[in-house]
Amino acid sequence: MPARRFDRVRVRAVRRAAEVPQAAVGSALGAADSTVAGWESGASVPDQEKLPALAKVLNQPLDELFPRDGLPDLTDLRCDAGLYRYETKAIIGTKSDGPVAGAEQGVRRLKDRYIPALAEAYGVTEDELRRAQERSFGEGGEDESAAAAEAEEPPRTLAEKITLLLERSYAAGTAPGDEEIAEAVNAYAGSQVTTAAKVEALRTGTDEAPAPVVLEGLAQFFGVARMYFEPDDAVARQVYEGLRLMSAAKRGRVGRVRARGIGSEGLPADVLSILNDLATELDKKTDPDSNS
Repeated sequence: MPARRFDRVRVRAVRRAAEVPQAAVGSALGAADSTVAGWESGASVPDQEKLPALAKVLNQPLDELFPRDGLPDLTDLRCDAGLYRYETKAIIGTKSDGPVAGAEQGVRRLKDRYIPALAEAYGVTEDELRRAQERSFGEGGEDESAAAAEAEEPPRTLAEKITLLLERSYAAGTAPGDEEIAEAVNAYAGSQVTTAAKVEALRTGTDEAPAPVVLEGLAQFFGVARMYFEPDDAVARQVYEGLRLMSAAKRGRVGRVRARGIGSEGLPADVLSILNDLATELDKKTDPDSNS
């Protein structure tokens, strides 16, 4: 499963809004102040195991502050419990964490006697732990992830639309900050029409009515149609489906998207044509007999 998404810009904004100093965050997580500063600046990303404690000190739900696409596998459950793998040997009463490592890597399944202790330590039921184990072995995970993606709704508010672009268009920890976005919008407008604080207000939903030139600058910066930021569900759906396509292409599942389809309210015919062409090209590259 994909790791939880760490958005340094959002973490910084939430921490500041809660008036929690970096020193307090570092103390709660056993990290230096400079380490926390590095997370927020994009110099580094915290371990997945630290995200539950980070969400707790910021008084935010883990799934909301650090969302994840799809359902969890064994590694995800362990990280969500805030446990490093070396700590699991004490939980299952073995000399090493080898049994857990083997199951997480899809090499060999956990022995039945380990299931109850791990389920209790991870805060899940035994059935949930077993289902997560099957995902670690690649059984059932793809279909469940696809179903979860189908259940998602396209963004409707301006804040949701900006957040979607930041989450889906950039790798973890590389999304631009409010200041960078503001500078780009001002460069497009040829004058100072916004600030980092105003961009943050748009991103968090505090301001839903920016000047038209600001929306044009945002569209230019993110590379989307200006209409994406208008209250038009059809346009939002098209951009949303396009981002889903990009995500599927990165995972090598374009053919799966093509086969499943995305409905009459999804991508327009010309984009679907490009999708089919892309899928065909990928099929050729993965099929050694395609050129024979």
